[in-house]
Amino acid sequence: MKSGKQFLGLIVAVVVLGALSGVLYWSNRHPAKKPIAPSLQGGPVVMKVNPAKVTAIAITPKDAPPIELSKQTNGTWQITAPEKMRADGSTVVEMLENIAPLHAHSVVENNATDLKTFGLQDPTLQVTITSQGGTTQKLLFGDNTPIGSNVYLMLAGAPRVFAASEELKSELGQSVTELRDKRLISIPADQMTRIELTRAGQTMVLARADSTWTLKKPAPYRTDTIAADSLASALGNAVMDASQPGQKQSAAAFAHGTPVASVKVTGPNGEQQTLEIRKDHGTDYAKSSCVSGVYQVDSYLADAMAKTVNDLRNKQIFAFGDSDPDSIDIQATNPKESGAELRNAQGWWRDGKKMDSAKVESLVSALRELSAVTFASNGFTKPMLTITVKSNGGNRVEKVEIAKNYSQYYARRGNDPSLYLLDGGAVEGIESAAAAIQ
Repeated sequence: MKSGKQFLGLIVAVVVLGALSGVLYWSNRHPAKKPIAPSLQGGPVVMKVNPAKVTAIAITPKDAPPIELSKQTNGTWQITAPEKMRADGSTVVEMLENIAPLHAHSVVENNATDLKTFGLQDPTLQVTITSQGGTTQKLLFGDNTPIGSNVYLMLAGAPRVFAASEELKSELGQSVTELRDKRLISIPADQMTRIELTRAGQTMVLARADSTWTLKKPAPYRTDTIAADSLASALGNAVMDASQPGQKQSAAAFAHGTPVASVKVTGPNGEQQTLEIRKDHGTDYAKSSCVSGVYQVDSYLADAMAKTVNDLRNKQIFAFGDSDPDSIDIQATNPKESGAELRNAQGWWRDGKKMDSAKVESLVSALRELSAVTFASNGFTKPMLTITVKSNGGNRVEKVEIAKNYSQYYARRGNDPSLYLLDGGAVEGIESAAAAIQ
């Protein structure tokens, strides 16, 4: 059915847009790195590394404390010095893959005896790679070459001196800020099983079973899965701003900032992580249980967490979606709108008479697209329309009553505590489509 395809297309477009928004935000915070000097793949090999067998990395800049990374038993990377913190595993793996093997531009000296000439007697950077079994390889970076954007390089214990790209030195000599895991919630979005979001004094609880989110609090309302997935994605992509001011200034701003929202996220093994956002002078600051300190964050995160319960509720009146209903029964105060249609392989029928399929399709489309403008707590009077739709081989039965109170239209579903406030034009469209089938 064309209308079904249109509805499916709309849903897919919304999902893709939400995913792209999260990906765009994530990519802006994690710009893709270019492979190191791809033109060097045919150059001389300085050393060979098997990334899967590397267990530790030590980065020692000249006149600066060393940065030490260690691979944990679960396969994750940890920064162990100058202080302990999670490492960005993808950055570390990318670093190792770019030197497996490591190529240089050229060989400068096959048997160097005067390392001082190349600045290698007192290297500007040393990078030690430790592999399984305790085998170590140490790269030494010296001065820049007189011509070209290159730097002198050698493998400790080997006699040859190479010319390699400055880009290689930058890649292997990354700072703690570049190497650390910047995520504020380390549980991936697709592994979150529960989200407790508190905003403006109200706590909302979402629980997920398989791929379906369900609102548990403040009430067991029907849930907008796309909105829930969007929230989970924003939390999973939440990262600190590496260009932020000092911790003392950020902590002070957080301390007297205005609370925006807080969240507790649960992972598949029961692990829980928390995140709180506060705003001070237009800047958003975050405090996470994953990392120590306070960090600036992009306003995207604060906006994503500024949800109300109505933002997470499902406003679609009928749930048959893009599937074709098996039957539609409308009982109305206006007899012209009443009737029951039954669909089979030959089309739509009523009381043994075949109906105009195009007209029935118009009614199906109007029902499929019917959604609430917002929610109400009262106002429902005597039903003017009672619509029962069967779908999914008769396994899904949806009964919806629609009432008019002065100029407002309300809907309620069977076994659903929600009261939906409707657009009057949409209801009138259903009445017109139903009357046209006669």
